[in-house]
Amino acid sequence: MKHVLDATAWTAGCRHLAAADPVLAGLIDAYGEERLAPHGDVFATLARAIAGQQISVLAAERIWQRLLDRLGRATPAAVLVAGEADLAACGLTRRKAAALSAIAAGLEAGAAIPDSREALLALPGVGPWTADMVAIFALGAPDVLPLADIGLHRAIAGHYGVPRENLDPEGLQRVAAPWRPWRSIAVWYLWRALDPVPVSY
Repeated sequence: MKHVLDATAWTAGCRHLAAADPVLAGLIDAYGEERLAPHGDVFATLARAIAGQQISVLAAERIWQRLLDRLGRATPAAVLVAGEADLAACGLTRRKAAALSAIAAGLEAGAAIPDSREALLALPGVGPWTADMVAIFALGAPDVLPLADIGLHRAIAGHYGVPRENLDPEGLQRVAAPWRPWRSIAVWYLWRALDPVPVSY
């Protein structure tokens, strides 16, 4: 996975998407002053995504703010100093706290920063959705389609008139086919249209 979504790539991707998809052309026009800027901090995105697994955006944001208040910054060292009990007190389930602590311990012991889907999925508590968030927000992979993301399902149903029950992996792939090789950008604009502030992990 390569970090390639710099400003030049973003412009090229937006040009492709606007020509390929009238829905995205409208969203790009509406939010064209904004863009995703991948930050490269894999562990911070892992921490935020693990905190946000299978809960609402609002609940995830509250828990994340509590974690930041406790940790200062989401680093492996700060997580290990806090300990699993403190992480749980911030709102993480015991399972999430244990997974995040295990990842932090591995990195502090010298494990390589995961920079591929395979390496991410090998981590405790990391499934396809979490790996996709890291790929998009930390690593800047340009062509990620997070099939398990409920927000994406909601945005596609709303903008493309596809019934939610038809948004199985095959249905999502069909809608997203014209977006290749810039599906990460398309997804970001669909997310952007859902919330008053840009989504971030």
